[in-house]
Amino acid sequence: MRKKYFLGIALLAMVPLMAQEGTLLLREPTLTNNAVAFVYANDLWKAPLTGGTAQRLTSGLGNESDPKFSKDGQWIAFTAEYDGNSDVYLIPASGGTPKRITFHPSMDEVQGWTPEGNILFRSTRNARPTMTSQFFTVSPNGGLPQALEIPRGAYGSISANGSHIAYTPITSWDPEWRNYRGGQAMPIWIVDLSTYELTTTPQLDQERHLYPVWSGDKVYYLSERDYTSNIWSFDINTKTEEQITFHKKFDVKNLDAFGDQLVYEQGGQLHLLDLTTKESQPLTITVKGDLNFSRERWEDVTADAVTNPNISPNGKRAIFEYRGDIFTFPKEEGSWRNLTQSSGVADRYPIWSPKGDKIAWFSDASGEYQLVVSDQYGQNQKSYPLENPTFYFKPDWSPNGQYIAYTDTDYNMWYIDLKTGNVTKVDTDRYAHPNRTMNPVWSPDSRWITYEKQQDSHFKAIFVYDTQTGKTVQVTEGTADATSPVWDVSGEYLYFLASTDYGLASGWLDMSSYDPSITRSLYALVLSASGKAPNLPETDEEMPQKEEEGKDKGSKSKKNDKKEDEEASVKPVLIDFSNIQDRVVSLDLPARNYQFLQPGTEKKVFVAETIPNERGLKVHSYDVAEEKATDFTDGISAMVTSDSGAYALLKKASGWMITESKGAPKPEDNLNIDAKIKVDPQAEYAQIFKEGWRYMRDFLYVNNVHGAPWDKVYSWYQPWIKHVRHRTDLNYVVDILSGEVAIGHSYVSGGDMPNVDRVPVGLLGADFDIVDGHYQIKKIYTGEQWNPDLRSPLAMPGLDVKEGDYLMVVNGTPLTADQNIYELLAQTADRTINITVNGTPSMANAKMVTVKPVANEYQLRYMDWVESNRDKVDKLSNGKLAYVYIPNTSGNGFSSFNKYYFSQQDKKGVILDERNNGGGSAADYMIDIMAREPIGYFNSKANDNRPWTSPIAGIWGPKVMIINERAGSGGDLLPFMFKEKDLGTLVGTRTWGGLVGTWDTPRFIDGGRMVAPRGGFYNTKGEWDVEGKGIAPDIEVIQSPKEIVKGKDPQLERAVKEALRLLETEEFIMKPEPQAPVRWKRPEGYDQEGND
Repeated sequence: MRKKYFLGIALLAMVPLMAQEGTLLLREPTLTNNAVAFVYANDLWKAPLTGGTAQRLTSGLGNESDPKFSKDGQWIAFTAEYDGNSDVYLIPASGGTPKRITFHPSMDEVQGWTPEGNILFRSTRNARPTMTSQFFTVSPNGGLPQALEIPRGAYGSISANGSHIAYTPITSWDPEWRNYRGGQAMPIWIVDLSTYELTTTPQLDQERHLYPVWSGDKVYYLSERDYTSNIWSFDINTKTEEQITFHKKFDVKNLDAFGDQLVYEQGGQLHLLDLTTKESQPLTITVKGDLNFSRERWEDVTADAVTNPNISPNGKRAIFEYRGDIFTFPKEEGSWRNLTQSSGVADRYPIWSPKGDKIAWFSDASGEYQLVVSDQYGQNQKSYPLENPTFYFKPDWSPNGQYIAYTDTDYNMWYIDLKTGNVTKVDTDRYAHPNRTMNPVWSPDSRWITYEKQQDSHFKAIFVYDTQTGKTVQVTEGTADATSPVWDVSGEYLYFLASTDYGLASGWLDMSSYDPSITRSLYALVLSASGKAPNLPETDEEMPQKEEEGKDKGSKSKKNDKKEDEEASVKPVLIDFSNIQDRVVSLDLPARNYQFLQPGTEKKVFVAETIPNERGLKVHSYDVAEEKATDFTDGISAMVTSDSGAYALLKKASGWMITESKGAPKPEDNLNIDAKIKVDPQAEYAQIFKEGWRYMRDFLYVNNVHGAPWDKVYSWYQPWIKHVRHRTDLNYVVDILSGEVAIGHSYVSGGDMPNVDRVPVGLLGADFDIVDGHYQIKKIYTGEQWNPDLRSPLAMPGLDVKEGDYLMVVNGTPLTADQNIYELLAQTADRTINITVNGTPSMANAKMVTVKPVANEYQLRYMDWVESNRDKVDKLSNGKLAYVYIPNTSGNGFSSFNKYYFSQQDKKGVILDERNNGGGSAADYMIDIMAREPIGYFNSKANDNRPWTSPIAGIWGPKVMIINERAGSGGDLLPFMFKEKDLGTLVGTRTWGGLVGTWDTPRFIDGGRMVAPRGGFYNTKGEWDVEGKGIAPDIEVIQSPKEIVKGKDPQLERAVKEALRLLETEEFIMKPEPQAPVRWKRPEGYDQEGND
């Protein structure tokens, strides 16, 4: 049982408001001689070093970050997304209008200034797998940014004399991951810019070093060596390190230096540190301003935003959840209603009662989720505490109105008696799973609950639970995967889908489940031993007429007997469990990729099907008695039917609709989902913070929150919430909260952010140099062959644009060196434009051509990198080795592996490059393929009689895998399995070390995201493994800047060397075809006369 943590009112009021602390959550500080600038509420501010009231510098809608004072303190360079993209901007330190400096559609993020007065920033514009970002400099006056020779960089700073750069080579996927010791925990790299010699800060415990800044010949940076992030220094002359701060509770987050002072962020405050005395003081700064984004406001409620649909019994209204409130919408008459109107409360999963007079939902108004029942107007609410307080899903109301069944975080199924409040546990699913398919469905008489449940085999079976006896019976046997049970409204049958080719799909986390197609068929279960199959053959015969009963008896008032007739119509559902699996009837419907069933009227069921290459699902209306399917509608993404099956609520691309189930939907069935919701952001912020705390408590893969004192952790950070004035501030706090669990993948993102219009900048798929004052085309990226999804604007046959040509005019505007080409390419992505090119930097004999810029060049650069590596391996190995790049263990990785591995199976060995493998699934498929060994041959009577091996597909020689610190998750598991199977040598650097499964953490009420990992990995020895430490290589090779600048790839080259060494003793030599066999035999003398 999970150890539970609960918060009381006393804890919430534990920390009083303290005016003297100033405003908290001032972030990303930058320092000059008399002032500090910082980010708060998504804007830039400036304050004196003595503290006081801050001056607002910016007020844009988009994200603003990374402020850096110029050396003279007159300017601030910063990152902003005013046009929907992160670019470099410049603003006077005294305030003024920001000036845009970069225009490329990739992400540009300010790092600081160079001694020459240029702006240093990192950019993803030239990204490829082993260089996701690179350092650039740009003049404050603009122009084309220039790349540093340093091959990759994330957070960096250049020394005052310009001789060295201190930096971290990569960004962290999960920067708030406390106590992390995996591959992305890197030291600070300090490179001599004249020789490119590398020095690194000492790592004694594989701890992470971040955010280097210079003061004299010392680099100051953050280190987590003592399990709290503190400031350390490293002297590049003496090669000695020193710890500067000794905080114990809260990490130091960001820092900047000016002269003999440092400013840093810690415990929600900014601190000023004197480097001569090593003493620091918190800065008390108060931010006052029109922080408009945190004020109460009205927001639109739209069809695409509402979730968790349900329909009223008479089909007149639909009910939804949106942003923590419960809304109902009429089909025709009346208006929308917000039943709850509570920004500080999460109200989820609404459901209508069978009679239509009540509504129920789950609400956290009490501090933990409870069931709430009200009338259909949201009035007369009654709350029901539930056992095992946690998060709840998929309620289903019994037809008699007395019970509600539901499931919880831990895959338990429960039902509550609304008369007594008693809660009963029904069952628990066998495994945790991303798809919560074990959902309760009540029988028409409210006695039975049916559901699907995973078996030990990972196949699902249909179960029926008896509320009167508390017994559960499995009603389908285990050789088929059975799903989506629904009752016939008559109570005579249970319909469900089942697959007999489910097979490898049961390994849902494995790549081996990718290829096999799955089909399902429709079945009916006859519940009573005396029942008849719904599709029994019939014949038309003359039947004797029956005398009308009660013909001479007095008639009764229909009005008086209406209630009695309704009650009499609910007949008991009779289930005989003896030999019940023998009463499964296959219905005549072709096996296809059906997804779910919804009940219709008697002997009618709706079947939803996935159609290849079509958006949404196609729904068939199936008549069980006639065994006939008719098209009901298509393109749906959600469907719910009423208890009687007479009405359906559908979601299509055009919106929601309520329709009668007896015929296809009509245009007049559309629902008008157009409402308003009053949002109190600060109330939402408090609810979201607590929800995040609960997510880690309840959804984490183990019950101890990794030993974190979870109540205390809440009390540490909850007081910060009153200072949150923007969703970015909240994400910052929630991310720190999740980091206390010390686990990877605990990502925090999204939420209610400002809508910023994006300006689409076009790209030409080329690199440029400035030569003779003009732009010269240095390289054109062609996209290579066999990549139909790639389009290279300048490489199309017939354009006759060549590398070395000069680009003179873009869309009628002359282009010279002092301009930024990407500014001229704004609003040109995927539009035809005219450019003028010439072989010389002049307009004489220049030609104008029509091109169509692309919105993103990454895939062009990626493919160029892959093919260049393949060519390099081929040359270094003299054609003996294959090269296979594995970008991830998802669909793209599956395709890339299949494309490159099998097309090169004539090679004698293979280099498997999984650097920057972003993960996905467990790569069992790749391992199985690589582990194959030939068991024999089949001869081939063609050409030179070269035989083929059995199995045919494979590379039989040595295998070497390249790994690095940005290979993680599935990219951690792949080399782990490679090593466990002893398939070959690992070359490179330690992998990320983030091996947990993530699924089903609910969204926050405003759509934001926090991940509480759901599955941890342990090895066959019974030890937790990989997470937090990664996979170490057999041969460690770093990407030394000195070698990279020379155009080398040390890891790739070392891998080839190792494979060639192994090839000397492990080369697979194919056996030649033996002499033809002689198998024709007869006894001696067989051909003598008389021997027949």
